[in-house]
Amino acid sequence: MQQTDTVEKVWKLIRSECEITAKQEPFGADFLQDIVLSRNSFSDSLAAVLAVRLADDMIPRPKWEDLFAKEFSAKSALAEHAALDLQAVINRDPACNSLLEPFLFFKGYQSLQAHRIAHSLWLHDRHFIALLIQSIVSRKFSVDIHPAAQIGHGILLDHATNFVVGETAVIGNNVSILHGVSLGGNGKEKGDRHPKIGDGVMIGAHAQLLGNIRIGKGAKIGAGAVVLQSVPAHTTVAGVPAVRVGRTAESMPALEMQQNFTEDAQA
Repeated sequence: MQQTDTVEKVWKLIRSECEITAKQEPFGADFLQDIVLSRNSFSDSLAAVLAVRLADDMIPRPKWEDLFAKEFSAKSALAEHAALDLQAVINRDPACNSLLEPFLFFKGYQSLQAHRIAHSLWLHDRHFIALLIQSIVSRKFSVDIHPAAQIGHGILLDHATNFVVGETAVIGNNVSILHGVSLGGNGKEKGDRHPKIGDGVMIGAHAQLLGNIRIGKGAKIGAGAVVLQSVPAHTTVAGVPAVRVGRTAESMPALEMQQNFTEDAQA
């Protein structure tokens, strides 16, 4: 499979960082050789990373790696979106110093890529294996995303612990979400019942967004907010229940990661 320019650029940087790290830290050299340096492509390496994280006594690493590699080979968008997510992490997370760090260690990044594969499988009616991936990721990473949920590219899941996404949720592109966030339903009704998140939205830690509501492009959701109503584009909300507290000072707050409201124009 031919790699796109974005994927190729990310892959070259990861390999370069890996070569430096292997020389600086011989303790991990064999691991880096196995997972990255011996691989021919970004998707091949990512398949190995995810297989290592999901493997257990019931389903060993080679079976997972074969499954993931086949999905990456069949669907080029998986690798493209994974590369864009990786760029989002390095651009928005000040604790991240290289592409190699989130690629190998960040559970927010890895759980999102596992979801992308589960979602692809779900769309092809392989519901059992998609739900199995969801279950293992939930148990190992404390990230629970239903495989039917739709998620765009350029996503930052910062820390990601206790992130929950329901079946009919939709997340746009270039969104930043912190830990403890729920995109859930507000009852036991079936059908379209989960939030729809627009492009460029930032959602603060432990915010709870409930029901079939729409969060407009470039909106900002304050930490701990309980959002029960739709939020217009470029609007900041906070509180329990959430109320409008201003307009976002940035056109795409997800890219700036400013979590206070001091720069926001008052409503």
